[in-house]
Amino acid sequence: GSLIAVTGATGFIGSTLCQRLLQQGFQVRALVRNSAKAAHLASLGVTLVEGDLANTAALQRLCANCDAVVHGAGAVRGNSQADFDQVNVAGTAAVLEAISAQSRPPRLLLLSSIVAREPHISWYAQSKWAGEQVLLQFGDIDRIVVRPPAVYGPGDKEMLPIFQLMQRGIALVPGSPEARISLIYVADLVDAIIALLRSDAAIGQTFTVCDGTPDGYDWHEMAAIAAQHWSRRVRLLRVPHGLLNAVAALNSKLAAITGRAPMLTPPKLRELRHTDWVVDNDAITAATGWTPVVGLRAGLEQLKIPTL
Repeated sequence: GSLIAVTGATGFIGSTLCQRLLQQGFQVRALVRNSAKAAHLASLGVTLVEGDLANTAALQRLCANCDAVVHGAGAVRGNSQADFDQVNVAGTAAVLEAISAQSRPPRLLLLSSIVAREPHISWYAQSKWAGEQVLLQFGDIDRIVVRPPAVYGPGDKEMLPIFQLMQRGIALVPGSPEARISLIYVADLVDAIIALLRSDAAIGQTFTVCDGTPDGYDWHEMAAIAAQHWSRRVRLLRVPHGLLNAVAALNSKLAAITGRAPMLTPPKLRELRHTDWVVDNDAITAATGWTPVVGLRAGLEQLKIPTL
């Protein structure tokens, strides 16, 4: 089978992707910061290359003789634009340098984010957009960009707290309950990525993916599906604007002191309060024939949420 190199392989999406690639008969090579932490990948048959995105030699080893690179490593938390750019922009440039140094440059699939379509909204969004721009400025490389919306599934830590609270009857709403988002279950996302890797029609394009629910979900709809799933009432609870602002501001101040990157910062709040994160599958289905199979109701079935 062809050889796929993966960055961000130990993360939630990356580890699911590596497993699925192996199941489908691909060989997989992964860049990992710490081999011991990636032991579960090695036991599945993934070849490990130790190093990070700042390690030029490791990136060369990662990309040598492979057919495609899935660049999934990214910073999702930070307290400044520079925190995010170091990984999401400079790291992407480093991967590109390693790819173009190969005598037969592999295809690159960049895992971006839906937020890249609103670069002004947050440090993260700006860095994901800028990472895409680096890719577009690079010479002659077969490239594909994927912009997933909110991804959930076993092992995810971002959506999990939201679902855990819903299980207890509360939907915590950071902004407007009418705000709409698209979702995608992780198994569908990795199948979409693999479909794109197999498709010549996909080259040079930027794709969105979602679970296929037209116009996504608002908070009322998500709560209703959760209520049905757990057979209980799920009430919407709007978090007071000022309270969230205060928590985010405090997080930023503490981070400046402790040096630990917070999740909830004022820019992150702007992302959470944005009223339209809806996408569709028109382009990817046209290019590859891929369609999603797991909607939110089925996704919650498969999630097996640990109780708080």
